[in-house]
Amino acid sequence: MTLEKINQLMTCCTLCPRKCGVNRLSGSRGFCGQNADIVCARAALHFWEEPCISGSQGSGTVFFSGCSLQCVFCQNYSIATGHVGKRITIEHLSTIFLSLQKKGAANINLVTACHFVPQICRALELAKHQGLDIPVVYNTGGYEEVSTLKLLDGLVDIYLPDMKYHSSLLSAKYSQADNYFEKASAAVSEMVRQTG
Repeated sequence: MTLEKINQLMTCCTLCPRKCGVNRLSGSRGFCGQNADIVCARAALHFWEEPCISGSQGSGTVFFSGCSLQCVFCQNYSIATGHVGKRITIEHLSTIFLSLQKKGAANINLVTACHFVPQICRALELAKHQGLDIPVVYNTGGYEEVSTLKLLDGLVDIYLPDMKYHSSLLSAKYSQADNYFEKASAAVSEMVRQTG
């Protein structure tokens, strides 16, 4: 992923199903609450995922600030609303990935990453060039845009999506996303296409 392509995607953001169209590069914030700067809330070995993801050494989890869902029942509310986190560069993110691998992480676990996918693609490419060779997990609430997931093709080994709703009434009430099931179903199909 080139910086030119990243800037293009940030200029009129359509990364998630909200398709805000805001110019995040100029500092505007979309529904996710973020502009073009990567904001990382936490990066550490995490032992509380599914056992096959955490393994015995922990998952190298990177929690990104902001979220395109904003569910009323969110367990990471302060992170999802973007109230916590540190602004980092693409290069710093790539060193975080490598540092987690060095600490023995079973994988790199990208949590709620949709709104930073272009920058994450670049960071993964840089890290893989420098020896990152553990699996990459994309951990998502399921509300994804297929075109954004296609940017990750070949970079993500394991998709870990939620399927939160079938009812559009409930998804509209609790996540302001009446098209959740339609978008999440298409997203899961794309994840399966990529990784089997």
